[in-house]
Amino acid sequence: MLIQNAKILDMTGAAPYVGDILIRDGRIVQIGTSLQAMPEEETIDASGLWAMPGFVDAHTHQGGFDMIDQNGMDLNEMTDPITPQVRAIDGCNPLDRNFQSVALAGVTTLCVTPGSGNVICGQAFVTKSVGNDIHKMAIKNPCALKIALGMNPKGVYGGKGKAPMTRMGIAALLDETFAKAQNYRLEKEEAYKTGKKMPDYNEKYEAMIPALEGKIPLKIHCEQFDMMTAIEIAKKYHCHLTIEHAWSAKDFLNELKNSNADINYGPVGVPTGFGELTGADLLDAVLLDQKGVNVSLISDSPILSEDILLIQAGEVVRYGAAPERALRMITINPAKALGVDHRVGSLEIGKDGDIVLFDGMPAQDVAAKLQYTIIEGKIVYCAWERS
Repeated sequence: MLIQNAKILDMTGAAPYVGDILIRDGRIVQIGTSLQAMPEEETIDASGLWAMPGFVDAHTHQGGFDMIDQNGMDLNEMTDPITPQVRAIDGCNPLDRNFQSVALAGVTTLCVTPGSGNVICGQAFVTKSVGNDIHKMAIKNPCALKIALGMNPKGVYGGKGKAPMTRMGIAALLDETFAKAQNYRLEKEEAYKTGKKMPDYNEKYEAMIPALEGKIPLKIHCEQFDMMTAIEIAKKYHCHLTIEHAWSAKDFLNELKNSNADINYGPVGVPTGFGELTGADLLDAVLLDQKGVNVSLISDSPILSEDILLIQAGEVVRYGAAPERALRMITINPAKALGVDHRVGSLEIGKDGDIVLFDGMPAQDVAAKLQYTIIEGKIVYCAWERS
């Protein structure tokens, strides 16, 4: 595919410029001017349109949270507070009606994560947004070990009269499990070195080893002062951390900066809420960005629709961020947080041909509408066809 004469916002830090993008075999092979397509290649005249990388959503439950049919709730294994061995990819149906709408909002890459009913919830993965075989669509599995603090696991297990029913219980259970998994890992390493008997296989601890080895981050659902517990656990076990939701982050800006955590913020549909939603305010995202924190905006879809990503980016601009900074929060920043920025999140030679075309600059022009969603050089949404 050749996209011609677009106003390109490539998310590399360069100012917007008019140019062409050539995609072959699903990857961007050239960006420039007066590029030529082969006769068999599709050409889009993007004159007057803005081209930018497809949106990346760092936190969804797509394909496994059916908000109407409880039989489609497949991403919350709430039978045991410690389930690191379960994998979101095994509960994700890309033919689910909510999943089918993701690309219509310009989202080309998304992280699907287990729900937050357990303390250790399972393994998240990254996938493209269109296809019928989730294992072929996935581009990183696992991408994180999901953990939840606060009211979710408290509500699930405390209501049954089981541990954990308090934040103290959650932190203690988390610490105990990580200590056991760390000892299991060290015993395995010692056995490899010395030829001693290997410890009995433990599927839960095996699933935690990638996080303990720094290969994937802990993806911790938390907000308000729970963020400090998340930081302490990650620090104690030398794990990288992404903080999910992070409402009231403005109260802990220096601590979050010093933790080197990636912050996947939101979603925010209204300026504030109640209970653990108190402090939900997109000004937090602006302040985190100003501190140099890698902050992304998330949808938590299908709890909210994927449209909320761009709406939140517009609100971040209203709170004082430059449009380019806001758009980084739904492109390159989440790609970095998910460890897939070598493939998606910016328009660069060698990266996937995942592109959205708008008839105005998103997050700045309130009338800007999505005209095309392109994944790996193939049109998956076209406003003309839909109309």
